[in-house]
Amino acid sequence: MVNRRRFLTLSSLAGLLPSLSFSSAKSVSNTDGLNSEIVTSESMNLPASGPIVISTWKQPKANAAAQAALDRGGSALDAVEAGVRVPEADPEDMSVGYGGRPDRDGHVTLDACIMDEKGNAGSVTFLEHIMHPISVARAVMEKTPHVMLSGEGALAFALSQGFKKENLLTKKAEKEWREWLKTAKYKPIANIERHDTIGMLAIDAKGNISGACTTSGLAYKMRGRVGDSPIIGAGLFVDNEIGGACATGLGELVMRTCGAFLVVELMRQGRTPQEACEEAAMRIIKKQDYKDIQVGFLAINKKGEYGAYSIQPGFNYTLSQNKVTHVTDAKSYLK
Repeated sequence: MVNRRRFLTLSSLAGLLPSLSFSSAKSVSNTDGLNSEIVTSESMNLPASGPIVISTWKQPKANAAAQAALDRGGSALDAVEAGVRVPEADPEDMSVGYGGRPDRDGHVTLDACIMDEKGNAGSVTFLEHIMHPISVARAVMEKTPHVMLSGEGALAFALSQGFKKENLLTKKAEKEWREWLKTAKYKPIANIERHDTIGMLAIDAKGNISGACTTSGLAYKMRGRVGDSPIIGAGLFVDNEIGGACATGLGELVMRTCGAFLVVELMRQGRTPQEACEEAAMRIIKKQDYKDIQVGFLAINKKGEYGAYSIQPGFNYTLSQNKVTHVTDAKSYLK
């Protein structure tokens, strides 16, 4: 398995098509740690294949947690929250949550957003000391009149909701950071930053779509930097009539193109998820020296069709469907 963070330069996201054959496929058992609620909203066209979970990168454990939420009658929103909480709590995953690489000053700062089938959204940016920013983002969505909280305000809100303040900088991440300090060369390009994100999309038994995205951001970024992951329309967008999309890679480029929103709008115009992801990537490629950058898009529509595409090779994605989970390499512009 390629290191997910290093994909920012010469490896990243996935290219998916229902017709593609799977490689590195394996089944995983369901695991879960969240209570879920059954959403009472009316269903809209459940795909013939049934509920689906799809996520960026090799994330069988995350998908298993999401699938478990669906199996017990939970909503797509429950599923994506449960799913991305898994890498958030994994100290070996150094691009998300606990164990994430710090900024250039040694602080682990987290970004996350979540969006449901009704168009509701919640987001947190520049959040410190909280292991599960995705759950704080959901609380922002459900318990405040706002979409996004940031920094000290986001932390104060999280603590008010009962989230525990913790030290997220592991010894391993601190050691790497201190090694980086010896040169401290800051260049926001893929190979140096060694960063990535988990984005997850799900369709539940009612045919509803939700999505989530969470990250610790670029390794050794400037303090206060926020990427695309917590921004609705950039790192994540869901329209329950059409589908959902998420992005990964160098967030500045995704923000400049409103990447996830673009993918969904292209699907609205009749593009397949694969075609939409490819076009979104091309919008960046046409304007950018793309040889040393990585961006990828992942999408699913109401029919349960999915697609993904990246600039550089090396990205894979995880699909859970009909009780089977597959990890598959994606298509890319560069070979």
